[in-house]
Amino acid sequence: MHKPNQTKQATARGRGAGYNPDIRFDRVSRASFDDGWDMVEDLPVLRTQVREESAKTIISTNRSPDLSFDQSINPYRGCEHGCIYCFARPSHAFLGLSPGLDFETQLTVKPNAAMLLEKALRNPRYTPKTIAIGTNTDPYQPIEKTREIMREILGVLSDFNHPLAIVTKGTLIGRDIDLLAPMAAKGLLRVGISVTTLDPEVSRKLEPRVPNPAARLRVIRALSDAGIPVRVMISPVIPALTDHEVEAIVAAAKDAGAVAASSILLRLPREVAPLFRDWLATHYPDRAARIMNRVRELHGGKDYDPTFGKRMTGQGVWAELQHQRFKQASARYGLDRRLPPLRTDLFAVPPQAGDQMALF
Repeated sequence: MHKPNQTKQATARGRGAGYNPDIRFDRVSRASFDDGWDMVEDLPVLRTQVREESAKTIISTNRSPDLSFDQSINPYRGCEHGCIYCFARPSHAFLGLSPGLDFETQLTVKPNAAMLLEKALRNPRYTPKTIAIGTNTDPYQPIEKTREIMREILGVLSDFNHPLAIVTKGTLIGRDIDLLAPMAAKGLLRVGISVTTLDPEVSRKLEPRVPNPAARLRVIRALSDAGIPVRVMISPVIPALTDHEVEAIVAAAKDAGAVAASSILLRLPREVAPLFRDWLATHYPDRAARIMNRVRELHGGKDYDPTFGKRMTGQGVWAELQHQRFKQASARYGLDRRLPPLRTDLFAVPPQAGDQMALF
């Protein structure tokens, strides 16, 4: 008996997950099994499929005390980057899709995102506060190259002088420097670039469709040279796999022009835990037990503890040692600074076609 709803590994080449766990809201459980026929099956390669969603609203609100923002935009559901550790995977179950391979191959786009955003910002009751993009799925994943939904959103935010915080692993953000640099010059923008490891082989396994670490350092340089403040985000830190690289990543990011740094320890909510364990067994069987033992130590003996204040920092001696290492490295390279808040006082609703001109 194989894992529930597992797709053979050969069909998942270039993907992070090795199978599709059952959807937790379904009453039906699926399983593949050996039917006894000794025949070679020519299974199709998994291709990315895209659906369009006619969204009704585009700004999501958040009340988590662990996060520094309370409103965000997600142009895409699912993420082709395929990061095996992605904490957003469980959200795919709300679409009736699996957090495993479906999350990487069954994408939903919101083509009316920019229109909805402009409508929301024109509402007389709207109060400008920083909008975060990239906090769930990456706005600069491969599909953005052709759909350009993120670029359309940037155009609206730029027109309104609206503050924006972007988080991404995608180097496609460099395409939009023409829009981002003027916003940064006004104090309306900051960017976080995630660098999980400097090892391209580890990165390819962890994040199969993410630009390699060197490319991400180059985009930090490009953004920095354009006057855009960039924070390097060492996230997640994986015990016994990437934790030894913290100081090296901080140093490399400083050399590339980053002005600040942050770090979050690995967290494995819901279906991410079994997917990650399966990934370890496939790629790092020699250290799988060691890694998971350390993860459980961080989360009170469990694969994950969702408690606010603990879920991103972990607990225990190792978590504290890791925190001190990061703190010292950030201070040594001058990346321990707190970035100033983004400006909201510049927000202004631009005129639109049909508006009556002001009388002098």
